[in-house]
Parts: sequence; C-alpha cells; structure tokens
Amino acid sequence: MTPQQQLADVFVALAGSSQEGALDVPGTLAVLANGSPSLLGTAAASVVYVPGGTDRPQATGSDPDVTHLERVALSWREGPGHSPHRTDAHFAAPTPLDGPAARQRWPRYAPAALALGHTRLVALPLRVPTRTLGALVLFSGQGDVPSPAALALGRSLTDFTAVTLQRAREAEDGRTLTGQLERALTSRVIIEQAKGVIATRRSLTMEDSFEALRSHARSHRRPLHDVAREVVEGHGDPALTDPAV
Repeated sequence: MTPQQQLADVFVALAGSSQEGALDVPGTLAVLANGSPSLLGTAAASVVYVPGGTDRPQATGSDPDVTHLERVALSWREGPGHSPHRTDAHFAAPTPLDGPAARQRWPRYAPAALALGHTRLVALPLRVPTRTLGALVLFSGQGDVPSPAALALGRSLTDFTAVTLQRAREAEDGRTLTGQLERALTSRVIIEQAKGVIATRRSLTMEDSFEALRSHARSHRRPLHDVAREVVEGHGDPALTDPAV
C-alpha cells in the first residue's frame, strides 16, 4: 500500500467513525492512534479526548503499553493530553522526556514513558474554534523523530479528527434536544386532552379542570402526565372524572 493510499484510508476511516452523527469516540480515537505511527514516522502514538462537561476523558494508544500509560496518566492528572488547553507551544516540537521541562511538569508520566523506550514526544492538540478537545501524542526515540512535514500532516489529522468529533457531538446534542421537545409536546397534548375530558364530564372550565387534574396528581404523589394519560384512555380515577363521586 502506498503512503498516499494509507493516508486516504485513515481519513476515510476517521470520517466513517461518526457516520450520520452517531458519535463513536473510542473508534475515532483508535483510528487516529493506530494510523499515526506509520503515517508520521514515529514509534507509537496515543490520543487523549478531554471533552469537558459531564463526559469522562478517554484515552487509547497504538499499542497496549501506551494505552495503559495514558489511562493511568488520566488518574495522575499528568501528560500533555490530560489538560490540552494548557499544552505549551514547546511540546508541539520533539521534546526530550528526560529533559527538565518534561520531568518537572510530569514527574510520573515522563519516567513511565521513558521506561517504555520512548525518549521524545510531540503533543498536537485536537482543536475546534471554541476549545481544545484533547491531544495526539507522538512518541519517538533517537532515530524516529517526526519531520516538520510529518508534523504538518499530523496537525491536519488532528484538526480533521477534532471537527469530526465536534460535529458528531453537536448532532447528538441536537437529537437529544429534539427528543426532549417531542416528549414535552406529547405530554402537553395529553394534558390538554385530559382537561377537556374533565371539563366536559364535570361541567368545569378548562382552568378549573386543570386545577382539579393537578391537585389530584399532587395529592396522590403521581406525575401529572401519568394521571392525564389515564383520563384520556378512559380509566382515570372516578374521583377525578365522575361528577357523581
């Protein structure tokens, strides 16, 4: 397989990992981590995804040892991927893991990476216009330091990945909001129908029928929607629907 075909396959896989807005974060991270070493000429790679909010950080690597390192590093709160918004510019170039900058900043992460045989790293952020979602970390030794051209390609990969993740997240959020609105509308329709039933059967105004419906739900400690649905379906509590009771 030619390098061009390999590159095309990675981009296609990244795009396909979030088809139709269905967010597949582990799949997307795995594609980027597994494809980066051969494309960019490094010994290994990891991807850390730190979306923020209620979503938990995720990490994966191109081999089991690197995957384990990054996942443990999340609990340490160390490593260039853990807080990517604080990743300094000097980590966007090959940085010695046994140097003072790395050891001072990551007292556990740097020695652990060295123990795996990696002597340098580069951190490329997963950026969207409003924030940083994580980082692609490239590990290398003496003879496999990524070239400037490889780093430029790596930035294209991380930019594409970040946009893919962000658009899928936005689509998922949109579907969640749509579902919430649909449920709220359905509930409102059922409540309005129940008000009409009670108003007709008890000769009440719509305002009074709603108050009766709400009071009944509260006194029985039941959701208003459930009480309304029973009224509409014809098996509501006679104390609520029957004027003779």
